[in-house]
Amino acid sequence: MSNLAVRLLPVPLFLAAWEAGCRMAESTYFPPPSLIAARARELWFSGPATRLFLTDAAIENFVPSLGRMFGGWLLACFAGIVAGVAIGRSATLSAYLDPLIQFGRAIPPPALVPVFIVVFRDDLRMLLATIVIGVVWPVLLNAVDGARYVDRVQVDTARVFGLTRTQRLVRLVLPAAAPKIFAGLRLSLSLALVLLVVAEMTNGTINGIGYELVYMQQSFDMPGMWGIVALLAVLGLVLNLSFLLLERRTLSWHRLARRAV
Repeated sequence: MSNLAVRLLPVPLFLAAWEAGCRMAESTYFPPPSLIAARARELWFSGPATRLFLTDAAIENFVPSLGRMFGGWLLACFAGIVAGVAIGRSATLSAYLDPLIQFGRAIPPPALVPVFIVVFRDDLRMLLATIVIGVVWPVLLNAVDGARYVDRVQVDTARVFGLTRTQRLVRLVLPAAAPKIFAGLRLSLSLALVLLVVAEMTNGTINGIGYELVYMQQSFDMPGMWGIVALLAVLGLVLNLSFLLLERRTLSWHRLARRAV
């Protein structure tokens, strides 16, 4: 418990310094965290207990944004894992597609937002395309790397014992590549949140976290604007910790195998 307290000690110290610095500066653009927290509670967390204290504004903006983010992330994960494992297990496919992969990953995803606005006139398809194209690369590259370097002896042994190609994929390749794949999934989840906000800020949606951020900025509501920034930081932290917990439970066998070695 004392170790946890020591690790969390910088948080109140940082908040206290932030509060003191903002009150000394008396800047309209940099409100103190106490004012930001009060404004955030008023806007989004003053609803009834039956709705987990969420207000109508929170439900109208947070829920659609999270749905778009997870929808695009899941599509990118599926495409990245399937394509990555296929490329990683085929030297010919890897040789042909590697230049295209390196070209595609070098394009900054926000640079494609104007293109997607023109191509996909529907807001939802544009948002999903931005997230999928932006976050597929960490999943794809990690899946390629994980599937490519499966122990050759294990592959030959599985072939000698008569395992079919599908059985080798399910029982050998995917478990061996799982640590790399999960690393890509965790990185892509954080990136999906960033791209969601960028896309919502630029495509003119009528709801969402990015929309709220632009609206607060245009309304000159600085505490509300900083509240959204702080909320995004907390949301990113919660998503990362939740995924780490899932990863540890799913890959517990991998840690035990490494300890045994």
